[in-house]
Amino acid sequence: MNEANYLVNPVFYGSESYSNINQYIEDKKPSSVFILVDTNTQQNCLGLFLKNITTELQIEVIEIEPGEENKHIETCTGVWSALSELGADRKSLMINLGGGVVTDLGGFVASTFKRGIPFINVPTTLLSMVDASVGGKTGVDLGNLKNQVGVIVQAELVVVDSKYLQTLSSREMRSGLAEILKHGLIADESYWNRMSNLSSLDLSDLDTIIEHSVNIKSEIVSQDPYERSIRKNLNFGHTLGHAVESFYLTNSEKDKLLHGEAIAIGMILESYLSSEILNFPQKKLRDISKIIIDLFGFTDISTEDLNQIISLLKHDKKNSNGQVNFVLLKDIAVPELDVIVPEELIFKSFDFYNSLNTTNH
Repeated sequence: MNEANYLVNPVFYGSESYSNINQYIEDKKPSSVFILVDTNTQQNCLGLFLKNITTELQIEVIEIEPGEENKHIETCTGVWSALSELGADRKSLMINLGGGVVTDLGGFVASTFKRGIPFINVPTTLLSMVDASVGGKTGVDLGNLKNQVGVIVQAELVVVDSKYLQTLSSREMRSGLAEILKHGLIADESYWNRMSNLSSLDLSDLDTIIEHSVNIKSEIVSQDPYERSIRKNLNFGHTLGHAVESFYLTNSEKDKLLHGEAIAIGMILESYLSSEILNFPQKKLRDISKIIIDLFGFTDISTEDLNQIISLLKHDKKNSNGQVNFVLLKDIAVPELDVIVPEELIFKSFDFYNSLNTTNH
């Protein structure tokens, strides 16, 4: 088996897929099993999960506070300490049951505890099903800077059960939709067209939508697990989106944005940059902008905030030699890597975004 294929975790779908976890536990015989949850998944998801697990092993549950603001090293220290106090050893298994914060942080905790114990991801939000739980990226934020500390380590397997989505608010569902739209924009125009016409997600379509998105991501990751080349395509909308998200996360006067809401803004900004630098078609820029604003609404980003947002770009993980590197689009499903964007154009992209406030409302 070559290195690339080996590095993509197997993903199983639906309520039958718990048998894969039970089989894994039976085959690998871990010494103990730990489930990482946050307060929300402890309340809404843990019961459904445990009902499907048949092991005789004792299962310990470790709970963290929910939300991106808790995705930091202090939370990891708490989980490492809990594992240690509860007698975890190198043969223990960690199961991360939750959204992107739980799978990112839990994967990082597992892959560093005693130099690495195996972990399984069971994503419970749309965002983590189509993005965070798949592909091996783990990690935490450093202050308000997103995902600055982490490692790329694959989960043993991922179980996607869309029943968990019944516990989500429509806002959380929309947040996950941003990553699905991104997959269409970078890889599959017909998928983009189909997804952008959904005024509301029909739950019966959801399983095939999630699977299609995971396949797009897995296909890219299998070719480039460590993000040396084409895996960077998955960062479309994230260079500016993460800067916007970080700014709103740490500015107490602002309402926090969910990850998908910030990425939606980033996709409009970076589609504008694509039109300026790579001649991305104007009509498609207008279509993307309208679809995203219709879905996510408009966030007021004032001129005074821009300098702070743009200064956060300097810490983006994709930078090299002091240059901010963008993934932009020549067309839908035709991404271009490592595009250097002059700072004045970045300011103009925010002018363009702000102009949508009057034209769409």
